[in-house]
Amino acid sequence: MILNHVWVAFILLGFGAALVQLALGDVGVFGRVMAGIFDTAKTGFDISLGLVGVMSLWLGVMRIGEQAGVIQLFARALAPFFDRLFPGVPRGHPAAGSMVMNFSANMLGLDNAATPLGLKAMRELQALNPRKDTASDAMVTFLVLNTAGITLIPTSVIALRQAIAVEQGFTGFNGADIFLPTLLATFISFTAGLVAVAAWQRINLLCAPVLLFFAGFMGLTGALYAWLSTYPPARMAELVGLLGSGAVVSVIALFVAAGAWRRINVYECFVEGAREGFDVAVRIIPYLIAMLVAISIFRTTGGMDALIRLIAAAVAALGLDTRFVPALPVGLMKTLSGSGARGLMVDVLKTYGVNSFEGRLASIIQGSTETTFYVLAVYFGSVDIRKTRHALACGLIADAVGLVGAVAVGYAFYR
Repeated sequence: MILNHVWVAFILLGFGAALVQLALGDVGVFGRVMAGIFDTAKTGFDISLGLVGVMSLWLGVMRIGEQAGVIQLFARALAPFFDRLFPGVPRGHPAAGSMVMNFSANMLGLDNAATPLGLKAMRELQALNPRKDTASDAMVTFLVLNTAGITLIPTSVIALRQAIAVEQGFTGFNGADIFLPTLLATFISFTAGLVAVAAWQRINLLCAPVLLFFAGFMGLTGALYAWLSTYPPARMAELVGLLGSGAVVSVIALFVAAGAWRRINVYECFVEGAREGFDVAVRIIPYLIAMLVAISIFRTTGGMDALIRLIAAAVAALGLDTRFVPALPVGLMKTLSGSGARGLMVDVLKTYGVNSFEGRLASIIQGSTETTFYVLAVYFGSVDIRKTRHALACGLIADAVGLVGAVAVGYAFYR
């Protein structure tokens, strides 16, 4: 299992770096490592515990949607596209509907809604999986597209930029000015992940359903940008928030209304689905803590900083512009930790300014990349998958291409 090798590498490389620092006279290095280990172990438990409520909510809502037939309608609407990417999932299977809901939540930047919906999809895909300890093709495809998922509106990034702009004294600042560059960067990442999985699994992407999906996405992107760009920054931020929250509440109301119309006891149905939330949240605790602890050791001992310095030296030796290097840690950290990457982005924004090239690029990277190792640990851990096959390789390809794409887009827009 490749996650085993990654986990071992993080810990042993971090331990080796700590020994070097100790030899150089840093007697506090192991104290920092130990503090980081215990802090991240607690963080992993807190994250899992925090998921209990939201998991119960969304699994309850999804059970209503399934019983009312709404999920099946969503699945049938996208059946031609999903048949190409997930040939092992039968038409009309609940897994297709759950994947549609998960992708929709990711596109709207609704992480709290996307995670339980993704876990629900993984449980349903596991029901179709003949080898319960090994990821199926459908699971790998779903996970890679999830880690490289398209985000139409980077809501949290826009909000952070707007708040920091106020601190820095900018008036009339447009925190959503990175909307289109971020969308382009995340589209590059999504395409790279899709192509990597298709090449590995020999999926033909040159077909009408897939091409129509890409054409529809680009049309939707253009229409959304044309609509939002006509408003001033404050109003744009309001509309972005309304779009996300309105979509969530509307879905809940739609499911409940459909269930009532079908004469389903929606309350009992919700409770029945919500009971699963606790079991799923508890099951992911050991997987999440294991990954977060290894990442903490690697980061606390300076492994990430050393990697950044190596990249900066290589770029400078080639005579290339190094202005993107301060934003690079955000992208590298994002594959490991979403909260860590968010902290690094805020640091760049405060150090260089929200309207600087470095600040804008860090925001684009934060809004267009995903926490690959977190998603692998949580999603596969929730269904006890130990052999992840090519999921990590394809996910990292999407991350790497997406990061390069984000830098290229940043230079194209803010050179």
